[in-house]
Amino acid sequence: MDGGTELSLTISHIVQRLKGSHLHSQIERQAKDCLHQPEIRLESLKDDVRSFLKTSGWERQLQNAVYRELHVQLPPSHPMAPSEHLKEPLAYMRKAQASWEKRVLKSLNSMSTELEVPLARMRSAAEQKELANKWNEMGTDDPDLSRFRPVYAPKDFLEVLISLRNPNHDSSDDVSARSHWGLIQVPVNVRDIPQLRQAYSELNLITGQLGIDDYAHIHPDLFESEHVQIGKKVLVEQDSAAAQQYSRQGCPTGLRADLWALILNSTNQPPDVMHYEQLTAGVIQHALLVDHLIYKDVKLTASNDDYYFVFEDFLYQVLLCFSRDTAVLDHFKYNSATPPKSYIHGKVGDEECAVVYPPNGVIPFHGFSMYVAPLCFLYNEPSKLYSVFREMYTRYFFRLHSISSSPSGIVSLCLQFERLLQTHLPQLFYHLRQIGAQPLRIAFKWMVRGFSGYLSTDQLLLLWDRILGYDSLEVVAVLAAAVFAFRAENLMEVTSLASAEAVLADLSTLKVMPLIQIFLFATSI
Repeated sequence: MDGGTELSLTISHIVQRLKGSHLHSQIERQAKDCLHQPEIRLESLKDDVRSFLKTSGWERQLQNAVYRELHVQLPPSHPMAPSEHLKEPLAYMRKAQASWEKRVLKSLNSMSTELEVPLARMRSAAEQKELANKWNEMGTDDPDLSRFRPVYAPKDFLEVLISLRNPNHDSSDDVSARSHWGLIQVPVNVRDIPQLRQAYSELNLITGQLGIDDYAHIHPDLFESEHVQIGKKVLVEQDSAAAQQYSRQGCPTGLRADLWALILNSTNQPPDVMHYEQLTAGVIQHALLVDHLIYKDVKLTASNDDYYFVFEDFLYQVLLCFSRDTAVLDHFKYNSATPPKSYIHGKVGDEECAVVYPPNGVIPFHGFSMYVAPLCFLYNEPSKLYSVFREMYTRYFFRLHSISSSPSGIVSLCLQFERLLQTHLPQLFYHLRQIGAQPLRIAFKWMVRGFSGYLSTDQLLLLWDRILGYDSLEVVAVLAAAVFAFRAENLMEVTSLASAEAVLADLSTLKVMPLIQIFLFATSI
């Protein structure tokens, strides 16, 4: 397709998406109402209405909505291309993802059968009343979860990624022996340091950054003061694109919540609040098997975390509502995964009786609640917290637990991490490999959670600023490699996987931005 056709297809897709939205009906109503104003003249009707929408701020809201659609829609492709090719172009990736989904769903169904717990059931009136009364203090409840186990843990998923192979690729043709050092053996393009330097040019050693305490040319307090003033102007302008660019240098603590919401175009309008209340009502009415998995995960992870245990109630509320939200299904148009389906009791195999389960199409795994936990520091209103989390998940986090060839997908991140280490710290990589401590086996758990639960919260939020700013998860792989580089001296002394893990057990004292900067811009090529 030529550029003109691509553009017209993109415009047509965005127009279709926005036509049914709440914003569209609001703008339409405002345009009709303004016709009664004296400054709107019949001879210049179109221009006058457009000018009114611009001065009253509606044009900016429309621009932000279009900007959001550009971030979540599928890349332009041939109109005749099958939908599964748009989700994931490589057949062997699609096959591996489908096989993994079957395995996860089988595990969930087995649990339901073994424990005699239905996948879904209507709560009794007494149960509904009890849950409604304790909705804001679910953390005080202590249900017996000993029979329930996570459907899978990150290490199970890693084994699947390690076994991935492209049947059309003959690895013996590969010139570099280093390609056989790592665990990921798929030919996917990932950026090397020169390319990363170009893509992340704002992170260089001379540009001011929040999260870095010392500069040779500018006092950090002076930079922060100026940066805060610019941030306030960005918020006044309400421009998503400007907020995203601004976030590349870090967001000030006091402005971060509003800046992230602006980047994600998460407005928390009355319809959003109503939607959240409807999801809450759905949780109170029906019990799902996945509710137990959510309770178990929060108890195993966030409840035991020094930073996040205080947010236990928020985590239950957000994750239980998330599991019921059918709006999340929309992201499967560009996700390589397919929402799992279950059958109405007694109708197994009858496609007409198949329903997506859970309703949002996402089966939670061990550590899933850690995608939400850091956001609790930013938003204390549940509906706002929920809408920002859902947007973060459907833009970024889903890529960390689905098999795809996307540059921000977990397969590419793993390969990028291994390549960066092999290229710039070959002795360390070889040493760890020889003692049976493959670096990826240690770093995978960090990457699959976007480092949530491993870094101190202030440092994690600085990292997530850059994920939003660059609209990419690549920086997660860069940080993982930078951590190994930082601890390289100690790691060269270890003699087993256990001792290597001990060296890297505590990342809570690390300063994220200096590590990334030094690894990207001070590493000799």
